[in-house]
Amino acid sequence: MPVVLASHNAHKLEELRRILGPRLEGIELRAYDGPEPAEVGVTFEANALIKARAAAEHTGLPAIADDSGICVDVLGGAPGIFSARWSGPAKDARANVDLLLWQLTDVPDAHRTAAFTAAAAMVVPSAFAPGDADVADAVRGEWRGRLLRAVRGEGGFGYDPIFAPDDGDDRSAAELSADEKDARSHRRRAFEALLPRLRASLGLREG
Repeated sequence: MPVVLASHNAHKLEELRRILGPRLEGIELRAYDGPEPAEVGVTFEANALIKARAAAEHTGLPAIADDSGICVDVLGGAPGIFSARWSGPAKDARANVDLLLWQLTDVPDAHRTAAFTAAAAMVVPSAFAPGDADVADAVRGEWRGRLLRAVRGEGGFGYDPIFAPDDGDDRSAAELSADEKDARSHRRRAFEALLPRLRASLGLREG
């Protein structure tokens, strides 16, 4: 059974395949090549559902998507849903990181707490669902930590080089291996919560 991964982000697609592939036996995870919808929601869940719904409508297939960002406590949860365009409309990851570091220059270490946040969403058209109606759902996952004062590490993407998880490991998320990050991340937590609902909506047994 095909399920569309509603993203054009190559890094995210790679991560989703690593997280979901072993847990969705018998499911073909397809990349999405359709138009990107405007992300006009005001929550991670709303934007994830917008992306999943657009992919499902374009392909006629079940679709899953996520929307994620970093939420800094001292900034009242910002950048939040604006994380990808924090420094402007160009989605410049390094400029986003540099701006956030500058904004937190004088913030003491004890107050540099933050959470990577992801909402995982699914839209299953009625033709694939056990019932006679489309199924749409979204859940959230968080990965708590603190923001470093300088970039560290060559792996990951986005804000990974300045995020140190709260799990006794002093490395940044960009210094973790792919397997280490996958085992802890906000995206992993969100999709683990979504998977039982996706299986049920597709009429699949728990794997």
